[in-house]
Amino acid sequence: MLTGSLTSYGSINGNQQKNKNVMGKDDFLKLMLTQMKNQDPLNPMESAEFAAQLAQFTSVEQLINLNESMKTSLDANYLLSQSINNTLAATLIGKNAKLDKSEFNYVGQNEQIIGYNLSTNAKSVTIKIYNENGALVKTIENVSGNAGDNKLSWDFTDNKGDKVPNGKYRFEVIANDYNGNAIDVSLFLFGKIDGVRFTELGTKLLVNGVEYNLKDITEILNP
Repeated sequence: MLTGSLTSYGSINGNQQKNKNVMGKDDFLKLMLTQMKNQDPLNPMESAEFAAQLAQFTSVEQLINLNESMKTSLDANYLLSQSINNTLAATLIGKNAKLDKSEFNYVGQNEQIIGYNLSTNAKSVTIKIYNENGALVKTIENVSGNAGDNKLSWDFTDNKGDKVPNGKYRFEVIANDYNGNAIDVSLFLFGKIDGVRFTELGTKLLVNGVEYNLKDITEILNP
């Protein structure tokens, strides 16, 4: 009987050549031939049992082949997709990008364009910028309260007029309507795409000299 051996064979995967404890199809055939040679002439293997084992072996082999074929196809599609993304990313250099982020790095650039979208007109809008430790470094008041997208530039100076140190920063926007009620606000960054960098973690875009993931880009605009 090959039932126990066939059960072990059912655990075969794409790494069967690396795992010598897993029975391959050649091992299975050798074992079956050995069983046929050494079976009791007075009690030979029943044809029905033999056919069932062959059918089970064939089914397992077909599943393995199908799995390998699908893996090859997926790998090819992934490489093709990456190639297309890399080619398209290079065409973005020189264009403006809108990023779905409220955090950014200061690495010595002259400015950071921050933006916000108001669901309706606001009576008052205040922008607060914090460093990576959560300390408030800049408060900007009396900015545009128009419904829709609004942008302004921060020159990386604090409330005293001094340049802030390099590091990570984030901003928030507080907006109220004419009745004093809070207005829904969505935040974004805005900048020019300076270059493209291909890394092991995927394609990165350099916006104002700072590296961002391609998935962070929500809109591409001509300068």
